[in-house]
Amino acid sequence: MNREYIESTLELMDFIADSPSSFHAAASACRMLEGAGFRALDEKDVWKLEKGSSYYVVRNSSSLVAFTVPDCKPEAISGLSVISAHTDSPCFKIKENPEINACDRYTTLNVEAYGGMIMSAWLDRVLSVAGRAFVKTKDKDGKPCVQERLVSIDRDLCLIPNLCVHMNRDVNKGYEYKVQRDMLPLIAQGFEKGSLHALVAQVLDVEESDIVSSELFLCNRDSGKIWGLDNEFFSSPRIDDLMCAFCAVKAISEAGPSASDKIRIVALFDNEEVGSSTKQGALSDFLNSTLGRISEALKLSYQKQCTLRANGIMLSADNGHSFHPDRGEVNDPVNKPVMNGGVLIKYAGNQKYTTDAQSAAFLKVLLEENGIPYQVYHNNSNYPGGSTLGNLSQRQFSLPCADIGAAQLAMHSPYETAGTEDTLHLTRLMTAFMEV
Repeated sequence: MNREYIESTLELMDFIADSPSSFHAAASACRMLEGAGFRALDEKDVWKLEKGSSYYVVRNSSSLVAFTVPDCKPEAISGLSVISAHTDSPCFKIKENPEINACDRYTTLNVEAYGGMIMSAWLDRVLSVAGRAFVKTKDKDGKPCVQERLVSIDRDLCLIPNLCVHMNRDVNKGYEYKVQRDMLPLIAQGFEKGSLHALVAQVLDVEESDIVSSELFLCNRDSGKIWGLDNEFFSSPRIDDLMCAFCAVKAISEAGPSASDKIRIVALFDNEEVGSSTKQGALSDFLNSTLGRISEALKLSYQKQCTLRANGIMLSADNGHSFHPDRGEVNDPVNKPVMNGGVLIKYAGNQKYTTDAQSAAFLKVLLEENGIPYQVYHNNSNYPGGSTLGNLSQRQFSLPCADIGAAQLAMHSPYETAGTEDTLHLTRLMTAFMEV
């Protein structure tokens, strides 16, 4: 295996390890952007932008838009190059007052499903907790305020135990898992109410009474691994969609504010796995309002804004399904993409993948000119896929769009598998796209 492929995937796995929740993923992306010279903006402030400079803005601590301003006169800006991906993954969200007393024998945590996951794959894995908390503190002037803090309990903490086969003889014949009955993680012997809240306070080094509220999720503790006869595969939590998010941020960071006359944008949205209809999701005004503010700061007319969109293109980046070695019949009978086969170009007749002949032509030429392998993805017509970012964001931010990704196995499992070569394939495409 080419060392360049290995190094690119190892870098991705480090990014994933630092991103156990969507809040952490956005923070990891911010660190990459700041390392490349991007400057932070705040939605609460009036923006003043300089040509040839790079910026990013965060919403809800879990979504961000990064962009570069061309080093040319505003009237010479010719279009938009946009990549979208998402920061969230299916998991279990911890409810308020989370401890459940299991007959005074054990403590379990009260959870609910976030997104459409493969529930059985969460069983008998060592898990932990990550998310964010809001803490009472004082500002620099000594006045009371509330501060947001990331939470990552970096230890083996809990586990969702299987019911043994002797008590569930039908488990291998098909079993319907119910979250409230089957998926509550075991965290302690005996029962003590408020124990998780106390642990979070300890991790944050604050008083329990200072924690006002929190959003916490279960996360898989398994580390990423490269494997296979030639190290051709890798497995990790949250490959969908942190692989695309990482590659997009890396691409805009490495492209930098060059002589390009296009506004380059990377949008990482939260809540894709639950429909995107939040203030920080792809259905929100986040991307549209950001472009509006860029346009106003650069004194671009409404006519000019419309021409930029018409001359722009978006890559909606979210992984797709590889041909399955044991269940090949569930894939399309003709288009059977494989891991390490190159970038997926994703099509759907219902337009939940937005690729059409126009955007596909642009994309194929770009891939071929840069020697990047690619393959086609269609769902089996009897197994329709779900929506992703492109078709949803079009309601607020309309421009030509193509859906792309990498082929992977076990999508929406807490431990997914993809091809070691494809991290670099995606990064090379996205970098070339930013440099057009």
